[in-house]
Amino acid sequence: MAKEKEVGISARSTLWYLVFVGFAVNYMIRINTNITIVAMIKQSETEFVGEVKVDYACYVPIGNGSEALTTQTEGSSLLRSRESRVISPEQLLLTLFNLDPQNEGFDWNDYQQGLILGAFYWLHWITQIPGGILARRYGTKLVFGASNVIGCWMCFLMPIAAYWDYRVLVVLRVLQGLICGLAWPAMHHMAGQWIPPNERSKFVTAYLGSSVGVALNFPLFGFIISWTSWEYVYHFCGIFGTVWYVAWLYFVYDSPAEHPRIHANERKYIESSLGITAQSTARREQQQQEQGTPWRKIILSRAMWMTIIAQWGGIWGLFTLMTQAPTYFNNVHGWNIEMTGLLSGIPHLCRMLFAYVFSIVGDHLLKHELMSRTGVRKMGGTLCCVVNGIFVFILASSGCNSLMATIFLTLATTVHGAVSTGPLANLVDMSPRYAGILLGFSGMITVVPGFVSPIIVGMLGNHTVEQWRIIFLITSGTLIICGLLYMAFADSTLQPWNSCEDLSSVHDDELKGLKISPPNATFPEKQEADDQKEDDSAALRLSSV
Repeated sequence: MAKEKEVGISARSTLWYLVFVGFAVNYMIRINTNITIVAMIKQSETEFVGEVKVDYACYVPIGNGSEALTTQTEGSSLLRSRESRVISPEQLLLTLFNLDPQNEGFDWNDYQQGLILGAFYWLHWITQIPGGILARRYGTKLVFGASNVIGCWMCFLMPIAAYWDYRVLVVLRVLQGLICGLAWPAMHHMAGQWIPPNERSKFVTAYLGSSVGVALNFPLFGFIISWTSWEYVYHFCGIFGTVWYVAWLYFVYDSPAEHPRIHANERKYIESSLGITAQSTARREQQQQEQGTPWRKIILSRAMWMTIIAQWGGIWGLFTLMTQAPTYFNNVHGWNIEMTGLLSGIPHLCRMLFAYVFSIVGDHLLKHELMSRTGVRKMGGTLCCVVNGIFVFILASSGCNSLMATIFLTLATTVHGAVSTGPLANLVDMSPRYAGILLGFSGMITVVPGFVSPIIVGMLGNHTVEQWRIIFLITSGTLIICGLLYMAFADSTLQPWNSCEDLSSVHDDELKGLKISPPNATFPEKQEADDQKEDDSAALRLSSV
């Protein structure tokens, strides 16, 4: 195999940076409305408790109702009045046509807000499997790039849609989710065309752009809203996505052979590294086509459904906190928009770091045979579901203690990072051969909490401490029940329907049990298959981060 000579910034490095930013863009699209809706809705001026008019869920009346109020949360901003803001193009357009500029905000009830927040996920699941199929046929450059940029361009229409009718905004959000769902599965195909086997685990760290995007964009959007107006968040998303797309078109190609500026040494290195992999991959695909996909056995697999249940609970908790955190901090604790964005973003940065550290711990336990594979996966499931649920339960009991609420919301989001070493990695353990299919199948089911949770929040209401307590108790119960089921019945051993003929899929410990001689001596493609299995595992784990 040829060795690569130093050629400055490689095409692979450029690809990594653009993929990293691309995933940040993908998550920027889905979370922007989570924080803009705080500034979009009309602030209540008619809520009374006895004779005291209040704007916050957490407050302490001083004296009689005619005197001032103070919150129980230190550092909270008491004023909710809308300050002078930079007028947006949409506002100018409405004024020009003598239409209502909604200066006081939109009069959307809690249920309507829930529809808007959850609409992105209504059809998002449909394109999970087609994304990979389209990438194979038309190339990842087109599918991943178009998916992101079209979603960003639709952001330009969001303010006008909001002023027109909330139902138009819901439709746009549904279409955004449908289109953006193509991006994630499409990227796996490009990695196979560009990245040598021994570099793929490093390459898939670009998926972390999603978590970094959430952690940075929440505070950024908060400052944009504070200094201008909420409309400019959507303008920023549209402009930033377009700039990224121009760079994507210029620097990224579907294969080294198509890249006009790649150095000859790098191209030779990539193609020679992928030569054996391409042959072995073709053989595996041919075998899979001959045998067919065991759909019935997959659907009836208890191990598969335990993994889905654990992911369902984890995603319910994650999406509830990610989607509702800005509204919670603003409505209950009265944080201003800048602090709301900051407090909503920090937990996701902690989650990313925890996922990385816990993956090292899990790999260490497996490498030194300190714990069984199933035991490690159950430990990850326990953290991302049961421990997560306990933290959310404490969050539900935090009341007006803003410090306690901030700490336990951050802890709940952080420990969900264990899903990468727990239930998600379980998919590869059960069936390396059908890991991609399992991911798509489970993804279609576990995306449901993304739109069910906001609807439930909207039906329950999101203004008072008691309403949020119920919301968090439901979330806590879902997490703990799903986690306990996973702890009791999860199984990460190789499933019989994976096909025992595929020796490249067998776990190392199983190979030792069969006393097979060193695999590279008997099966030339074995190392490449092991590399592919490790890469699939890393991609699945990082896709959750």
